[in-house]
Amino acid sequence: MRPRVDWMTQGDERIMEFLYEKDIVASPSVIAANINYTNEYVSRRCRKLTDAGLLQRVDASNYRITSFGERFLEGTTSAEELEGEN
Repeated sequence: MRPRVDWMTQGDERIMEFLYEKDIVASPSVIAANINYTNEYVSRRCRKLTDAGLLQRVDASNYRITSFGERFLEGTTSAEELEGEN
């Protein structure tokens, strides 16, 4: 079971799930087109998730999920590991 983190949104989980399931590096616009959120929203949330260590920015416009992000999705991390991120 995934930990509940106060600052995270349902969109954050959808972003991470997309990158995890597809096992790809993608831009916010590609992610947005596939999960039905706006590019602006996904871009903002990708930056937030990167700050938390859940995503990694691989170049100027592309992201990938980190091993920490994968563990979060698999439910093997705790909310305390993300505490203080907001």
